[in-house]
Amino acid sequence: MKRNAVAGRRFGSWGAFVAHLDQWNREIADVRVHGTTGELPLVRFADEAGVLRPLGGRAPFGQLRDLIRKVRPDCAIDLDTNSYSVPWRLVGETVQVVVLAGRVIVRHAGEVIADHPMCEGRRQRVMDRAHLAGLVGTGLVRAAASPTIPPPALLRPLSEYEEVVGGGW
Repeated sequence: MKRNAVAGRRFGSWGAFVAHLDQWNREIADVRVHGTTGELPLVRFADEAGVLRPLGGRAPFGQLRDLIRKVRPDCAIDLDTNSYSVPWRLVGETVQVVVLAGRVIVRHAGEVIADHPMCEGRRQRVMDRAHLAGLVGTGLVRAAASPTIPPPALLRPLSEYEEVVGGGW
């Protein structure tokens, strides 16, 4: 097609372009021997048409959108005018957003950090309150036990340090 159907041609409108492609398919592409199959595409399609089945409303290809977004200060990313929450610790970070099968899946460093149903409308906010856990003022602050930190271990005995500085205190 690049060498035959459109090469060196200009079209006054999209409709003129589509009409030219339809004519080119009918009169040239469908009636010449295909380089790979060795058959006329028109004949091959007629042979295969009997075994083709309807897709039942499904798209003929995987509908996947793979995007990059920056987490806003309100702990969310924007997608198609809608807002989807992510864990608050990622504010300011760049995340991967995959839209697939009616889901909005957000990944950071290769891990799924949020999974929301896709909004059908516009200007909506989808919030998972667990994404705010630990944030002051949300009422979701967890009372965490203070971690026990073992005292640091000396790598050398104190006597070696005393020798370097010239004696004890």
